[in-house]
Amino acid sequence: MSDRLLDVHDALLLDLDGTVYRGGAAVPGATEAIAAAREHGVAVRFVTNNASRAPIDVARQLTGLGIAAEPGDVRTSAQAGAAVLAERLEPGGEVLVVGTRALVDEVHAVGLTPVRVAGPDTVAVVQGLAPETSWGDLAEACVAIRAGALWVACNVDRTLPTDRGLLPGNGAMVQALRAATDREPVVAGKPALPLMRQSIGSANSPLVVGDRLDTDIEGAVAAGIGSLLVLTGVTTTRDVLAAGRQARPTYLAADLSGVTETIRTLEITAKAGWDVRLTADGIEAGGHGDPLDLLRTLCACRWTTAGPTDVRPTDDAAAAALTALGLTDPH
Repeated sequence: MSDRLLDVHDALLLDLDGTVYRGGAAVPGATEAIAAAREHGVAVRFVTNNASRAPIDVARQLTGLGIAAEPGDVRTSAQAGAAVLAERLEPGGEVLVVGTRALVDEVHAVGLTPVRVAGPDTVAVVQGLAPETSWGDLAEACVAIRAGALWVACNVDRTLPTDRGLLPGNGAMVQALRAATDREPVVAGKPALPLMRQSIGSANSPLVVGDRLDTDIEGAVAAGIGSLLVLTGVTTTRDVLAAGRQARPTYLAADLSGVTETIRTLEITAKAGWDVRLTADGIEAGGHGDPLDLLRTLCACRWTTAGPTDVRPTDDAAAAALTALGLTDPH
C-alpha cells in the first residue's frame, strides 16, 4: 500500500493567500502541485476566508496565474455567511450588508433582501472584508446589532496578507463592532465549521492545506480532518513549535509541493538523524539532516509539554539547521 499523500486523501481544501499565491504571483511549485493532484484524481477546492470577491473572480485570478479553476471549485466565507443567514432567517428577510458587491450577491442568492441602511425591518447584519468600509457602514451595523439583529461575520482574520505585508483584515473591523455593541457575531469562515462543511462536501478523506494556524489548521482540527501546514505565508517556524493542541497540523511542508510527497516524509514525528530532548528551560537539538525534519522532530517533542520553545544546538550541524529555520536562540 502506498503512503503518498495523494493516495489517501480524495480532496485538497486549499487556502489561497499565502498558500497558492502571494500578492499577484503563484507560490513557487503551487501550479505543478495542483496539476499533479488533479492528474491523480484528487479533487481540488480553493477555500478562502476573503469575502470580498465572487467565486468567478477568484477563478479568473487563478486561471491568470496558470492554475485551471472554475467558479464551482471556489468556496468563500461570503457563501458560508449567506448560508448561515438562510438557515436562521425567514425567506425575504432584510439583511444589512457590510461588505462588497460579492457579499450582497450571495445574500440575494439565498433568498434574502440585502440593504445598506439599518431600518425597523432589518433582522440581520452580515460583515465581510471590503476595502471601502467606512465609519458610516460600521455605524449602520451598530444600530442594527444593538436593536437585536442577528450578526454574522464572514471571518475574523485580524490581518490580510498582501504584497505590502500584513494589513487589517475583516477581524479588525469586527473587533470595532464588538467594542461598540458588546455582542459576539456568529462566525462563518475558518476556523468555524460552516465554511469547512461547505468545502468538505461529499469528500471522504479531505485534507486542509494552509499557511495559518488560527484559521486553516484550527478549522481542520475543529472539523476532525487532516491538515498540512505550509511555511509560505503567515505562520513562522516558532509559531508552529509553540502551537496549542487546537492548532497542530497533521503534516508539515515547506510549500504546496508537499502534497506530492509521502506521509512518512511529511508527518510530524521524530526523524532519523536528529536527537532532540527537553530540558528544564527549553529544548536541546543535535544531529544532522534536513532542517525541516529537525522542525518536525522539534514539534513532536515540544508538543508533549507546555514548556519553553527556546532551542539550543549541541553541535555545528544543528546550529546551521536552526539558523536556516529561523529558530536561533535570541539570547
